[in-house]
Amino acid sequence: MTDPFVLAIDAGTTGVRCRAVFADGREGPASYREFTQFFPHPGWVEHDPDEIWSAVVTTFREITDQLGLPECIGITNQRETVLAWNRVTGESYGKAIVWQDRRTAEVCSLLESEGHLDQVRSITGLVLDPYFSGTKMAWILEAVRADRGSVPADLLLGTIDSWILWNLTKGAVFATDPSNASRTMLFDIGQKSWSDELSDVVGVPVSRLVEVRPSSGEFGSTSHDALPTGIPITGIAGDQQAALFGQACFSPGMAKNTYGTGSFVLMNIGQTCPPVRSGLLTTVAWSLQAPDGTIETTYAFEASIFVTGAAVQWLRDGLGIIESSSQIESLARTVPDNGGVFCVPAFAGLGSPWWDPHARGAVFGLTRGSTRAHLARAVIESMALQTRDAIQAMRDASGTELVELRVDGGASVMNLLLDIQADQLGMRVRRPVDKETTSLGAAFLAGLSRGVWATTDEIAANWKSEALFEPNSPGSPERAEADALHGTWLRAVERSRNWASSET
Repeated sequence: MTDPFVLAIDAGTTGVRCRAVFADGREGPASYREFTQFFPHPGWVEHDPDEIWSAVVTTFREITDQLGLPECIGITNQRETVLAWNRVTGESYGKAIVWQDRRTAEVCSLLESEGHLDQVRSITGLVLDPYFSGTKMAWILEAVRADRGSVPADLLLGTIDSWILWNLTKGAVFATDPSNASRTMLFDIGQKSWSDELSDVVGVPVSRLVEVRPSSGEFGSTSHDALPTGIPITGIAGDQQAALFGQACFSPGMAKNTYGTGSFVLMNIGQTCPPVRSGLLTTVAWSLQAPDGTIETTYAFEASIFVTGAAVQWLRDGLGIIESSSQIESLARTVPDNGGVFCVPAFAGLGSPWWDPHARGAVFGLTRGSTRAHLARAVIESMALQTRDAIQAMRDASGTELVELRVDGGASVMNLLLDIQADQLGMRVRRPVDKETTSLGAAFLAGLSRGVWATTDEIAANWKSEALFEPNSPGSPERAEADALHGTWLRAVERSRNWASSET
C-alpha cells in the first residue's frame, strides 16, 4: 500500500503532465506526454483535442499503475484555449484554438471601435484582446456554421479543463470553475456568473457554455471506460491561478511569477472585487466551498506576458543557436553583458501592461561584434524586464509595495535569470523546492475539498524555499546599471509596437 495521494492533471500548452502529491507535500512520481502544435496560418495556433485527451489517459494510467487509486483528482489547464464538441457524441468540431492564437485581433479592434472596451473592462476585468476566449468561441461558431450550414443543437463550447472533465465523467458533467470562466471575456467577475450582456456583444450564446462550479468542490467522479472509475474530481483551476495557490499565496499582497511558454504574474488582492486598473487584468483567483456550502471567492491582479520560454524555444528551433533549452544559461554566462543587444519577443503581440496585438518581435542593437551569446543573454534579460514592467503596474494599481516574488516554471531553474530579476525589481525573489506549482495547486484545491488538507494554513506549512535571490543595494552601481538597462529596454519596446497594422 502506498501513502494516500492526490492526482493532479496538468494540461499545459505543449503537453499533459499527471503527478501524485502526497499529504505531507512530498513530490510523487509524474508522467508527461507532449502533443502536437499546429500553425496553419501566420498568427494561428491550434491543438488536437483528441490528442490532448489521449495524453491524459496515458499519463493518468502510468501513475495509477504505480501507486493505485488517488483520494481525488485535481485538474489545471491552459486557460484561454477553447474548443467545441458535441455533448452527446463527444465529437470535437475542428481543433482547439490556443490562447496564443491571434486570428480574432481585427474582431477585437472592431469591438473596441464600437465602444465596448469599457463595458468589457468593467464586467470581466479583462481587455479586448484575441488572447481571451470569447472571440475565439464566436469564430468557432461561425466556422461550424459555414462548414455545416448551421450550428448543431448539441454543440458545447468550453476550455480544456471542461473537455477533460467531460471525458473523465463520460459525458455526465459539463462544468468549469470561476478562474477559467473569468478568462473568457464572457464572465461577470463581480456577479460570478455568465454575462448575458457580453454574450450578446461577442455573439456567443450562454446556452452553449458550461456550468460554473467552485474551484474546490465536487465536480463528479471518473466513469470513462479507459480509466479507473469512481474517483472523485474535486478541484479545477486555470494554470496560473493554480500556481498562485500552489505557491501558498493566500494573503493579499503575496505574488508569484510563472516562467513558462509565457510568463504570468499574479498578486492576491483579497475577497473584494476591485475597480479595473490600467495595464492589468483583474481575475478570479479561486473559489473555495466550505463544508457548510458557503463559497469564498478570492481575486487577483494579473499581468500576462505572452512570450518568455517560447523565445528560448525560438533560439533552439527557429535559429538553431542552442541545441536544447537547458544550454541558454551557460551560453549567456560566456559574456559579461548583452553587448548592447535587446530582444523584444513580441511574437504574439505584447501583453501587460501594453496590450498591443500589433506589436511584433524585434532585435535591436546588433553590431558586427554581436554573438549568439549576446542574443541568448538578451532573451534571458527580456524575461526579467517584462516582469519588471508588470510588477510596477501592480505596485501602482494596488498601492502595495511588494517585498517578495515567488517564482516557478521551467525557466526559474536559471540562477542568472533570477539574479537579474531581483536587481530589476529591487526585491527578493524566492524559488520553492517544488517548482511544479501549477499541478501542486490543482492537487491542493482538490485535496482541500476532500479533507486531505484541513485548511490553507496546513497547505502553507508544506511550502518550502529552495533558493533566495537578493537585489543589489539601492544606490549601488549595479542597481544603477539595472535601471539603465530597463530604460533602454523601454526604448526597444516602443519601437516594436504597432508594427503589424492588420492581421492576415
